[in-house]
Amino acid sequence: MEEAFKSETVIPGVRHSNLKTSFRQCLGFLLTAFPFEDFAKAFPRYTGAEQDLLYQLYVQQVITSLHENMQEEFNVVCHATQVGTTLDTVEHLVEQQSLDPLFSKKTNLFHLKHDVLATKENEVRLLQGLLDKVDDQKHTTKARIKLLKKKHAESEDTSGLTATLEKIRSMMVKYGGDIDEWVSDQSKA
Repeated sequence: MEEAFKSETVIPGVRHSNLKTSFRQCLGFLLTAFPFEDFAKAFPRYTGAEQDLLYQLYVQQVITSLHENMQEEFNVVCHATQVGTTLDTVEHLVEQQSLDPLFSKKTNLFHLKHDVLATKENEVRLLQGLLDKVDDQKHTTKARIKLLKKKHAESEDTSGLTATLEKIRSMMVKYGGDIDEWVSDQSKA
């Protein structure tokens, strides 16, 4: 099969033509692969002559219509995706490579090894950068948590002080004193 493609690369559009021909052949085979015996089994209540007429109608109208519709849709898709242009470009590149005496069909392992190592080193650097970034975020998060804990502890201390002041105030009211006087005396002392 490779030999067929090598000889066909001379004529532009051969790959596209081969693709369309192969599609038509496969389509024809698929659509006509329904034998009369299977068709007759699908309609057992009809007589042999009626089954034959139905099969002829099926082949002439349904299969033909399906074939045309599928082929038309295939051509639309090929045109929309520019299959012909792409295959022509591939043919041109294959032809150029076959005419280029410097083109090596064997891969240079040294260059391949170098390229793979360079790619892997770049990936390692990228991953190291991501790890550093995550580590920085981790430290920032820990510092923030520590700060929030400190603020929470301070607010608990303040709430304890507030509770103590409320107790004193209630005691002063209970014993008949004025809390504001007592607080101002305490602050002067």
